[in-house]
Amino acid sequence: MASAELPVLKPADYGTDQDVRWCPGCGDYSILAQMKKVMSTLNMSREDTVFVSGIGCSSRFPYYMNTYGMHSVHGRAPAFATGLKSSRQDLTVFVITGDGDALSIGGNHLMHVLRRNVNLNIILFNNRIYGLTKGQYSPTSERGKVTKSTPMGAIDNPIHPLSVAISCEATFVARSIDVHIKHLAQTLERAVAHKGVSFVEVYQNCNVFNDGAYKWATDKDTKMDTVLELEHGKPLIFGKDRDKGIRLHGMTPEVVELGKGINEDDLLFHDEKTADPTLAYLLTRMSHPEFPEPIGVLRDIDAPCYDDAINYQVAQAKENRGEASLDKLFNSGDTWVVE
Repeated sequence: MASAELPVLKPADYGTDQDVRWCPGCGDYSILAQMKKVMSTLNMSREDTVFVSGIGCSSRFPYYMNTYGMHSVHGRAPAFATGLKSSRQDLTVFVITGDGDALSIGGNHLMHVLRRNVNLNIILFNNRIYGLTKGQYSPTSERGKVTKSTPMGAIDNPIHPLSVAISCEATFVARSIDVHIKHLAQTLERAVAHKGVSFVEVYQNCNVFNDGAYKWATDKDTKMDTVLELEHGKPLIFGKDRDKGIRLHGMTPEVVELGKGINEDDLLFHDEKTADPTLAYLLTRMSHPEFPEPIGVLRDIDAPCYDDAINYQVAQAKENRGEASLDKLFNSGDTWVVE
């Protein structure tokens, strides 16, 4: 008998027949396309993959993936995903979220899923605006941002998502940009391959309510001087002519020019594998226009996973105490009857 072979799925096989209800030109389309491409490249099983989302433009994502999925409660996708992954470790679980969903009402849930190191993949679409509710400022909007809800300019200090992830000791932290499609695909591939929580921030353009928020990072005439592509074990060099770099002055990063008494050995070298998160955190604080903003993998380390630990404890409890019985539990100890 000829052995049965599983079909090789193409990117289109991971999509559904649902009409995609994002505005024409939205950066979400690029992220969706690269996700389907990555799943095809890795030949991922649709039946063993789940996308869990909260509320927002990005959170329509599960409708467009031909996998299992859940459009859950505002900000609570990490809690749903934690329960799912803990009970079904055989599944590959993604959390799809936005800067509003994850960092405002969902901030507490995000913090705990990161510190616990649950083995799932979090993709945060960051357009620095509330798109679904028509253009209010979000937790990542820059100070002074004029929107419908901040007509005199935002007075809040913005949250830096990668800083939050690193401070919570997330074991895989990365950033990419919606239109840098090759880089985005490579980043998503690495996130999927990581054992433990992976957190990927994607700079995503909202062409209706915050168009051009990342133009400095996407314009071909400026991006080489405003974006720093990280490579493990390599010095932090950037610029159209590769003539600029980042070095440490004490514990403060500074931009320097190469060839003026400064060579590559004087620069900060990127080490994504170091267990100490200090240098990775410094990278998250580098913001345009004072610094080029880093993209790529900031941190990728091994650590015990929450879902492994909780299932080990359950197995130990069963071995030591036997199978649990609700009837036995309800009728143990002092009981009484109410008439």
